[in-house]
Amino acid sequence: MVIPEIIYSVATNTCPHCHKGKVFENSNPYSFTKGLKMKDSCSECGLKYEREPGFFYGSLYVNYALSSGIFIVLYLSDALWIHMETWLLLTLVVVLLLGLYPVTYRLGRLFWINFFIRYDKKYSKSKQKQMTVTS
Repeated sequence: MVIPEIIYSVATNTCPHCHKGKVFENSNPYSFTKGLKMKDSCSECGLKYEREPGFFYGSLYVNYALSSGIFIVLYLSDALWIHMETWLLLTLVVVLLLGLYPVTYRLGRLFWINFFIRYDKKYSKSKQKQMTVTS
């Protein structure tokens, strides 16, 4: 069941390996200080997020796909139902894409890291057992 694990990790901003530690320092993407700042590694399992230099360049393609999806939905809804003026549609698209940039940026990175790192149930359970034994 890979898809639900990816969706859970992306939706909750958690480590793709253990689903415990946070990937971004702040849960709010619109925070001006640390909204787009990623942690170097997971606080729970120690997974290093940037696998190699330039690892997250591929997330730009995911971000592009998300932004293109937003544009396509807006264009089709305008062509089929709304029928706005061209300049108004273009303004709406630009404002919406710029406003949603922090969200698509984070989603792109979270999806990208989840493509390469899988959730390990055994790690999560063994870590919980260790914590209960030592407590």
